[in-house]
Amino acid sequence: MSSGNIFTPFREEDLLPLEEKLEIQKKEPKFTIGIPKETCLDERRTCITPDAVQVLVNHGHDIIIESDTGKASFFTDLQYAEAGARITKDPKEAFGQDLVLKINPPTEDEIDYLKNNAHLISALQINLRNPEYFKKLAVKKINAIAFEFIADEYRQLPLVRLIGEIAGTASILYSAELLALSNGNMLGGITGVRPTEVVIIGAGIVGEFAVKAALGLGASVKVFDNSLSKLRRLHMMIDGRVPTSIIDPKELTKSLRRADVLIGALPRTSMEPIVTEEMVQIMKKGSVIIDVTVDYGKVVETTEITTLSDPYLIKHDVIHCGLPNLTSRIPRTTSKAISNFFLSYLLSYDKEGGIENMFIHKNEIKQSLYMYKGRHTKKIICDLFGLPYHDINLLMF
Repeated sequence: MSSGNIFTPFREEDLLPLEEKLEIQKKEPKFTIGIPKETCLDERRTCITPDAVQVLVNHGHDIIIESDTGKASFFTDLQYAEAGARITKDPKEAFGQDLVLKINPPTEDEIDYLKNNAHLISALQINLRNPEYFKKLAVKKINAIAFEFIADEYRQLPLVRLIGEIAGTASILYSAELLALSNGNMLGGITGVRPTEVVIIGAGIVGEFAVKAALGLGASVKVFDNSLSKLRRLHMMIDGRVPTSIIDPKELTKSLRRADVLIGALPRTSMEPIVTEEMVQIMKKGSVIIDVTVDYGKVVETTEITTLSDPYLIKHDVIHCGLPNLTSRIPRTTSKAISNFFLSYLLSYDKEGGIENMFIHKNEIKQSLYMYKGRHTKKIICDLFGLPYHDINLLMF
């Protein structure tokens, strides 16, 4: 061999770069998601839009949607099918999946369709439930998460806030319709005419957005709450443009006597209503009450649960609206907002390696459970309905 040559045991062909071969594995569904059609309270919202379905299907999930689930939100079966969902006309098939996603909780009859050890995510609407409901879920050993308890890493309730923002605005818009219907008055203010007076009980998320909507229309607003911190936060947020007060019966009665609209936006779980029947009797003829948080307990004693097909009733010449699903009046917007939340929520399950891993590794997800494998894990529910309580931290370790 000459000095100019370099010795190598490899042939020239061996040193040429080769095309890299990657192993392609067939993507299997990670879990099946059932989306049943809503059957109670004339519900019009849905949890998942076709766009969200497409993303979930691309991540390997099977989506089974009951026919006409999105119809009231202006989403067609064709749109869902083109996004990759499988459409079924059998509600039992939609309920019989690993994960069932709903707006309203399943009825007691629908619980029979759930398979054992399934995961259920829905609203709970605690004021509309009874002990037998939870016992029936327990028999199926269901893992149940309630919208009301879903928290993030900052211990905030993102879905409650999201729906509350819409509900607060919707309560004012709907009260404007009802006010015009009852006595021909416009909600708001106009040059030369006394502005409408709105009383809002509750300075939380619903109350905050009701205040903003009412101010935007030019109404005169007063807010009541028993939390000074919430009142202070609201006061600063709207630059002190609205008078606020602790809930003092004398002051509240005085404000209700002049009010055209009363918005109840304060959950009253296991508590007495704030506005008594006597207070309602002194309100102006044709005034409007919207009890937004009625599914968590009534703010107004005379409120009754109503439906979208029969949304209000009249007592003491005052219109009462007790819609527990007020945001269903604007179903497409609400469905898009809820779907955006659940898309990121479900995709986070994938990052953690599945639902069970999420429960174990994410404390905020763990705390959103009110039932784990048939065990009751929310003390507020157990105390209210006399159910045996199990600490979720002792069930998962």
